[in-house]
Amino acid sequence: MALASGPARLALVLRGGLGLGGCGAPRREAYEWGVRSTRKPEPPPLDRVYEIPGLEPITYAGKMHFMPGLARPVFPPWDPGWTHPRHRRPLPDHEHPLYKDRTCHVFHKRCRLLEGVKQALWLTKTKLIEGLPDKVLSLVNDPRNHIENQDERVLNVISHARLWHSTEDVPKRQTYCPVIVDSLIQLCKSQILKHPALARRICAKNSRISTTWNRESILLQVDGTSGARLNAKDPLPPIASREEVEATKDHVLETFYPISPTIGLQESNVYDEKDDTGFQEGYPYPYPHTLYLLESANIRPYRLQPDQLRAKMILFAFGNALAQARLLYGSDTKVLEQPVVVQSVGTDGRVFHFLVLQLNTTDLASGEGIKNLVWVDSDQLLYQHFWCLPVIKKKVVVEPVGPVDFQPETFKKFLALYLHGAV
Repeated sequence: MALASGPARLALVLRGGLGLGGCGAPRREAYEWGVRSTRKPEPPPLDRVYEIPGLEPITYAGKMHFMPGLARPVFPPWDPGWTHPRHRRPLPDHEHPLYKDRTCHVFHKRCRLLEGVKQALWLTKTKLIEGLPDKVLSLVNDPRNHIENQDERVLNVISHARLWHSTEDVPKRQTYCPVIVDSLIQLCKSQILKHPALARRICAKNSRISTTWNRESILLQVDGTSGARLNAKDPLPPIASREEVEATKDHVLETFYPISPTIGLQESNVYDEKDDTGFQEGYPYPYPHTLYLLESANIRPYRLQPDQLRAKMILFAFGNALAQARLLYGSDTKVLEQPVVVQSVGTDGRVFHFLVLQLNTTDLASGEGIKNLVWVDSDQLLYQHFWCLPVIKKKVVVEPVGPVDFQPETFKKFLALYLHGAV
């Protein structure tokens, strides 16, 4: 085959070349091939009513139908006389009756403190002590406080929550975490016959707490629900002696400069500066005893880290103690003659954190003077892992169904916090 001459090659190139899709055929646009464009048409221009001083626009409102050449009428919003609960229009912040010029930094149940426990200690003017206090440890080591067949019954509680409660092959954390905590509390209640003072308590779920305080030049607030709360008719006795409380004057709170102490808190100008314990006046169980905070999110990014969960425990325990102290002794900032003690338990259904907080002072504006005290015992495993399905290799059951590496000491601490104040 003879090669094309120069003018012939130039003609082929100009008409599309010899490649695929060319072959000398003329170029065609997308609409010629029947391909629709993906570009959306531009919306038609709106019939705007221009406000001219001294002139009234002529609209087709009186005609009751569209009329070309006339302006579109502007009608006021229709008021049906009632408010639909799903279509309620919120008021702007500046029109809200609780609006204030000063910004408040609010901590609620889904706040994530960047610095965790260190930041919570600064916000609450608290000194940290590792481990549980001696009064609680004495209840842990006393065999008279143990439940009959305790280990076996705790294992049944774990199996009930992880295996028997749900019809799923592998229940999710949101399912088994509340069941484990509720069952452990019921197991602790079985000691009422041995310790009648346990009958002077009640457990309330989704109780609300709200309290506000000043820390240096920052206005802080703890607001929201704090999970299950155990209330009692009698307050918990103080943990630290008067000498230990006076010794906290020399403690220097750790800072985390240049990070702001309010990082992770929600800023709001709509708030109410009141101390709300969640119960009305005259409630027969007024004293907070223990808070049970659960971290049961199924999706990992939504879960709080262990340090953030412990910070949440400190702030909610502090909020309950501060609201109770102001209810008992008034809103004046002072050192409490009778400190307020609140306990807290945080868990994801497998790892438990235990906390005891003693509120010694309500003078929180300055970092000097007497500090509050908190005892934290963290990262206590109840069990290492739970096999919901057996692990079979070569027709041999390598791992049977059930918990792995059960730690009975963790429940002993759980039981000791429940019995504290009644034994």
